[in-house]
This record gives sequence, C-alpha cells and structure tokens, in this order.
Amino acid sequence: MLHVRSIWNGAISFGLVSIPIKLVNATENHSISFRQIHTEDGGRIRYRKFCELEDREVTGQEISKGYEDADGTIIPITDEDLAGLPIPTARTIEIVAFVPEDRIDPLQMDAAYYLAAGGAPAAKPYTLLREALKRSNKVAIAKFALRGKERLGMLRVVGDAIAMHGLLWPDEVRAPEGVAPDSSVTVRDKELDLADALMDTLGEVDLEDLHDEYREAVEEVIAAKASGEAPPETPAPERGGKVLDLMAALENSVRAARESRGEEPEEEAEVKRLPQRKTSRSSPKETGGKKSTSTTKKTASGARKSTAKTSQPEKKSTAKKTPAKKTPAKKSASRKRPA
Repeated sequence: MLHVRSIWNGAISFGLVSIPIKLVNATENHSISFRQIHTEDGGRIRYRKFCELEDREVTGQEISKGYEDADGTIIPITDEDLAGLPIPTARTIEIVAFVPEDRIDPLQMDAAYYLAAGGAPAAKPYTLLREALKRSNKVAIAKFALRGKERLGMLRVVGDAIAMHGLLWPDEVRAPEGVAPDSSVTVRDKELDLADALMDTLGEVDLEDLHDEYREAVEEVIAAKASGEAPPETPAPERGGKVLDLMAALENSVRAARESRGEEPEEEAEVKRLPQRKTSRSSPKETGGKKSTSTTKKTASGARKSTAKTSQPEKKSTAKKTPAKKTPAKKSASRKRPA
C-alpha cells in the first residue's frame, strides 16, 4: 500500500483503543475519458468561470461557497463557518456498533477504502481489531467525516487488511415504490422449471474472467486512428425478434447456453423432462424435441401443420386425427376427410 497515496489520515476509535490509520482508495476507475473538442478544427473546448454580476472571468482564489435558499437568495458559507462545527468524527472513524453483515442493505453500499495501519505503533491494535472481526463474523458500523460531510461506514476484513465501505444514510435509499409491474402476473411451474434449467446451464462464473469488452473496443479504435489506420469494423449486434412466447424464449435460451458450453445436443432432452413431474399434460414434451413445449397449446386445440412435422406419432395415438397422422405425407391432416 506504500505506493498508494492516502486521502485521509486519522484514527479508528475502538472503545478506549485508538488505532492510527491512513485511508486509501480500494478501487480504481479504468474508464476511458474523452475531451470535448471543436469539431471544425479539433481545438480543445474549455469551460471558464464567470461572475454573472461583473460579467468577467474569475480565478479560483476568488471563489467560495454559498447556499442557495428557496427564494434564490445566496447565503455565503466560509470555511471558518464549517470548521467551527462540533463534529467529533472530523479525524476519527468512530465505531458505534458491531452487527452481522447480512444486516447491511447492499443498496447502502458506496465507495470502498482500505484502512492502512499508521506506522509500527498501530500494528498491534490494528491486528486486534482485525482478528476480533474475524472471530465474531460481524462487521463494524462507524461514523467518520470526509470532504466536509459526516458519513456512515462499514468495516470488514479483506484478506489481512481492514476495508471500509462508505454507506448511504438509511434515509438516502429510496423505497422501491412503483417499480414492480402494476398488473398481477401468474408464473407457471413449467416456466419456473425452464428458468431453473437456464440458471443451472449458465452455472457459475469466476469474476476474474470477466472484462470490459467495450473499453477494449474503444482502445482499438483509438490505437487505429492514432496510427492513421481505419478503425476496425464491428459487426452490428443481432436484433432479436419480439418475444411472444415466453416458454419458447426460455427453451431457446437453454439451448443456446448449452451450445455455447459445447454440450451435446441430446442433453437438451433433459430440459424437456423438467415439467413432466408437474402435470400429466407435459408427458408428450419428453420426446418432442425443442419445439414440444411451445406447441402444447396448439395440440390441445387441434392438429396443425407444425405438429404434424414432429416425431410424436405414438404420443398422439389418442387424438381425433390419429388415422391421418399415420400417413407419411406432411399434409396428412388435410387429407383426413377424403380418406
């Protein structure tokens, strides 16, 4: 951590124990930044700060803070005004409680920091707090001040270090009102079975294997233009059609996931067996191939051309048009009346 510049120096207050620490960023932003330029000549666009009363550009030394009241009145606030506020956490991370980690709503999670021990004297109390957190399987809730604001934080162990996540105050997290669908929706067991099968097929992933493909593509474009070459052409993404049949979309998703993992096509039959344990109507789907689930309703209303193409003659033996299905011709269903 020595090469990382600390952004805050202070101490952790753990009862009567004080642990000198340095606060350093635990994350870094790899996003590619762009500058605004004049399209015509490539000149850099810069923003300048003007005083709207004097209509002139001002320097940073001439700028201070002000609070805008509801009626538009500006109330000047100086650094001296803020420095005199009674904030006990100005240079202290004050631990106020220890709670199970699952008590923390992920919506409250904010920026992450590492707490580095501030010199040799801090090694023993730092290690004591770390081991206490490990053994209790809890996290510490603390209050601290950073950049002129008092904040809430959560301390937890990461490897051999103590990390602190900034937390939003509870009243800063909005309730999810009006987010869920307004209408009542019924999800069938068959749909849940296929969703479970899709989740099992996709399986788990090592987060270390994931990377920012968009950033890599932008870097390729920048490198090509810097060397005077034409930017690489990126194929347009395929636009999927409008999904009208949820079951068919789930089946196709399971099939695509299996194919992407190099699994054998015959394993797709296992997905069709999932609804079988739920209802007797699902039994014809076991040997009906990929489209058996999406055509269940069609077979109930009468044999159509699409069902005549499937490989289920034995399963359809009790249907009205059984004699017509035994003929080899594709349009046997339409010739039943003359036969």
